[in-house]
Amino acid sequence: MELSLFGQRFTQKSGILELMEDLGTALDAPRDIAMLGGGNPASIPAVNRIWKERLEEILKDDNELEVFLTQYDGPQGKLSFLQGLANFFKTRFGWDVGPENIAVTNGSQNAFFLLFNLFAGEFASGRKKSILFPLAPEYIGYADQALGHDSFRSCRPKIEILSNPYFKYFVDFEHLSLGAETGAICVSRPTNPTGNVLTKEEIDRLSDLCQKTAIPLLLDNAYGTPFPGILFEDIEPFWNETTVLVLSLSKLGLPAARTGIVVARPEIVAAVTSANAILNLANSGMGQTLLLPLLKQGALYQISQTLIRPFYQNLRDFALNCIAQIFAGRFPYHIHQPQGALFLWIWFPELPVSTRELYELLKARGVIIVPGEYFFFGMPAEDEHWKHRQECVRLNYARPATELTMGLQRIAEVVERCYR
Repeated sequence: MELSLFGQRFTQKSGILELMEDLGTALDAPRDIAMLGGGNPASIPAVNRIWKERLEEILKDDNELEVFLTQYDGPQGKLSFLQGLANFFKTRFGWDVGPENIAVTNGSQNAFFLLFNLFAGEFASGRKKSILFPLAPEYIGYADQALGHDSFRSCRPKIEILSNPYFKYFVDFEHLSLGAETGAICVSRPTNPTGNVLTKEEIDRLSDLCQKTAIPLLLDNAYGTPFPGILFEDIEPFWNETTVLVLSLSKLGLPAARTGIVVARPEIVAAVTSANAILNLANSGMGQTLLLPLLKQGALYQISQTLIRPFYQNLRDFALNCIAQIFAGRFPYHIHQPQGALFLWIWFPELPVSTRELYELLKARGVIIVPGEYFFFGMPAEDEHWKHRQECVRLNYARPATELTMGLQRIAEVVERCYR
């Protein structure tokens, strides 16, 4: 079968494809396996009850049920949902936004596909522009989203060693170069895979750079504030007219609803809406319908702060305690300061094998993690052999305690053998 260049691009081997295939295979495997590789949110009983109650309310209301099941929404989203979100942002945070500043997409992954290809690639003038990621590592799901080649540039971070066993990445502004070829800057906050939360000073400086060069700052808020609130520090959400803020309902416990939210200037929202109409016709109305009353009641923010945040914080603390007990004294390791999201980013300094090789060894031992190499996409040629890229792994700590403990014990056994 002969495929177009588009077909070849989206059927080639990729990190996200390999990860999802291995996760699917592992789920069907008839043996104990520690699934520490995926990004699926935890099932939180108290939150699930809220969604169950909303579904029951919809089923009892014939009019709402009919709209829920049988009607297309406009390509921008449900007007009532857009208005509800705008009121929420305006009332709680004082943002000057209306429905014209918000668009709904079929998940935040879909939103970033649209945004990356709106601001990077070949332009009518013949010039090519790229998306700049000022701090690598970044989300594996971005790596293959661009339609054009060489559409992503990533920058090596500054690394600060904190109190044992922690470290933290910072944007290296001294070596950050935009240039005329930069179409947008993109960061996630908190960051997948590291759990890093860029400081207010870092976000302010990036925003200033974008304002000076008239390019957008794409801010991935899939785990952040105001929802779902998987943040272990108190930070204010960030938005201004330079910012394109992207939120998701997945980590609210609704990954199957496939609902992303874009908050931006009206002309950017109009572009996303137009692309939505062509590529998707309409969006899923499920998540919008479930959330709207909670937005109007002011309950959504409370759910994030009182149910979701403490749930994940307890899981994170349990995982860190397990690592301290299981890894101690067996081999060198650092953990990126876990400030948010549902991952731990573990650095094994001078690891004798690459984390791709470690991934295969662990898979054979019944543990699925994600090798760190995948998250360092778009880096310059001079960083191709930077050893740090091959010394880190991502694991999801939002797993049952017995599974997580088993997985960490097996990781320790395999890594210990590698260092011998």
